[in-house]
Amino acid sequence: MTAVKAGDVEALIRRGPDPRIAVLLLYGPDTGLVFERAKRLAEAFVSDPGDPFAMVKIDGDTLAQDAGRLVDEAGTVGLFGGNRTIWVRAGSRNYAPAVEAALKAEITQARIVVEAGDLAKTAPLRTLCEKSPKALAIPCYPDDERALGDLIERTLQEQGLRIAREARDVLATSLGGDRGASLSEIEKLALYARGQDTVSLDDVEAVVSDVAASVLNTLIDAAFSGRSADVERDYRRFRHEGMDPSVMLGSALRHALTLLSTRLAGEGQSASLMVGNWRGLHFRRKATVETQLARWTPPALRHAIQLLQEAVLACRRSPPDLAHANASSALLRIASEAARRR
Repeated sequence: MTAVKAGDVEALIRRGPDPRIAVLLLYGPDTGLVFERAKRLAEAFVSDPGDPFAMVKIDGDTLAQDAGRLVDEAGTVGLFGGNRTIWVRAGSRNYAPAVEAALKAEITQARIVVEAGDLAKTAPLRTLCEKSPKALAIPCYPDDERALGDLIERTLQEQGLRIAREARDVLATSLGGDRGASLSEIEKLALYARGQDTVSLDDVEAVVSDVAASVLNTLIDAAFSGRSADVERDYRRFRHEGMDPSVMLGSALRHALTLLSTRLAGEGQSASLMVGNWRGLHFRRKATVETQLARWTPPALRHAIQLLQEAVLACRRSPPDLAHANASSALLRIASEAARRR
């Protein structure tokens, strides 16, 4: 078996795969992470990634129509010699036969990097690469805190910057599970700190927004405001983008806890006064949250918190498809309860 464990991927990329490995398959729900890792592996194998003879990009649908194209490209000698990378971008059609043909061929000075989507265990492309001694199947799942820390330090080092430990820890907790959004925030921070040697905590607090929370505000507000149709629409979007269901539930749980603490602290006050005590609330959300504070009672919020806690636990114990079913069901139940309280 040549399936790589998720926790070993970054170390593998840093040291470089065995040069005898012909095919590197990258797959997973986080499309930004899949692309970023595929790019690093593709460019690391050639001396000049900008040379179109050394770096060849092919769409997966093209290979589905012509299975022999991949073998031909991998066997072609560059104009000036040297290594070549064949970077296969994800397609909508099955191009596993093209990869299978490449694994049967003798490939010496070429690396095939395959960028795929969220492949099931039984997907032909994944099983093919996991069983072949000439391929590596590399999973790309949403970043945990350790992976985010590595990403932060590596990205800033490329810009000639160091980051203070406290600043790195705060930044990691502010980033979400989407690699593309996280990179965007880190690069924005690097631009802000240009000309300095070290990124400080003040720099982080001045520049970086809470990505995980901000992108989920629409979903969370839809649930606690009773808009079930919007919950279904936003949930589908976030799932398609590779968002972990436990991340969505975690944001909903934090929101419910803040609603409860604000409601208890402002007992006897109007919702407009209570919302004024909500630290860090964006002004565009104040009217929506004010309505939620007026609609949800402390007992109802405690029930919602219990529901979300149980759903988070169920997600952690379930396979991805069932985890998503549990998460969407919990958010829709909250939306139904909020609608009933209008």
